[in-house]
Amino acid sequence: MSRYSERMTTIKASEIREILKLTQIEGLISFAGGLPAPELFPLEAMEAVSKEVIHNDGKLALQYSTTEGFKPLRNHIVNRMSKMQVKTTYENILITNGSQQGLDFSGKIFLDPDDIVICESPSYLGAINAFNTYQCQFREVETDDYGMKMDILEQTIIDNPNAKFIYIVPDFQNPSGKTWSLNRREELITLANKYDLIIIEDNPYGELRYEGESLPAVKSLDTKGCVVYLGTFSKTFAPGLRIGWVCAEDEILNKYILIKQASDLQTSSINQRELSAYLDKYDLDTHIKKLISVYKVRRDLMLDMMHKSFPKQAKYTVPEGGLFIWVELPEQIDTNALMVKAVKNKVAFVPGGSFFPNSDTKNTMRLNFSNMNEKNILIGIKRLGILLNEELLPERK
Repeated sequence: MSRYSERMTTIKASEIREILKLTQIEGLISFAGGLPAPELFPLEAMEAVSKEVIHNDGKLALQYSTTEGFKPLRNHIVNRMSKMQVKTTYENILITNGSQQGLDFSGKIFLDPDDIVICESPSYLGAINAFNTYQCQFREVETDDYGMKMDILEQTIIDNPNAKFIYIVPDFQNPSGKTWSLNRREELITLANKYDLIIIEDNPYGELRYEGESLPAVKSLDTKGCVVYLGTFSKTFAPGLRIGWVCAEDEILNKYILIKQASDLQTSSINQRELSAYLDKYDLDTHIKKLISVYKVRRDLMLDMMHKSFPKQAKYTVPEGGLFIWVELPEQIDTNALMVKAVKNKVAFVPGGSFFPNSDTKNTMRLNFSNMNEKNILIGIKRLGILLNEELLPERK
């Protein structure tokens, strides 16, 4: 008899987390992780508010607190949600340990073995891993530059009556960098209402827009309380705080609260109070504008270097925001094998295969542009371009 549960057979190490270990290699330029730029963290401001919290509210900050989260922080989140045209109240917000915990809770709440999760193709690896723990199956829906193709989505729903929810990253999607159009968002709500499906809207990157007009969150279009919105401060502020949130209607949010009580009781009291104090005293929008100004330069530089260095057979997205560029290469290229060669040449990326839960797609890769400085982007993309041209050399002859 096995001492472990059956679900442990489905759990694999995150490919991204394993690749991040490579960042310890001296001199390696990594475009692998979705990491913010650490030089932009507001260290002095956080030092000031941390002292203030300990001085003014230290006994409360170091004590247990409510599962739902620190009320002033939840009110700050309500204000941020209004920027995405979502009308809500603090009572519909649950603070989580990053949005990754929200993904895990979503699987725990909605999924039984062999239930169906409908997702974009490709989809976020962290979500795939979280849901896979609950022994579900995935149905990938083809996307274009505007989001899921709605005719394919509806047929997928019809073909899979045990589908529990549709998981999407509609703004600057991870890994593709694509953004859903307003029309597709509206059509998605129509289909979810028609077939009584939950939508899990994951939006870590929505505020990091470099060009174009902002679009309303899918949650803002919700007419029947079918959308669960997952947000986080990890990409717009500091991932080390591990503060995210769930926004949902009463009945659904109560399920998340019960699961959190059983999981970890609450998110860190002191971290919540520190972030709330920062939001009281400083303007997060000003900080985000600073991030945008730096990340846009890095995105543009990476795209320019890719245009100059990559072979013409390489196709890649031009994201309007977020942290990632998605690359599609000729079918004969195996990016897992390419990764081994890349590391030897002191550059790293994420092979794209893990972003497809069902298919064995080996000719794609994801590149992150936020974490490396401009000098490293120039050097790293040049190294990667040399490797790609060498791989495709037989085809060019």
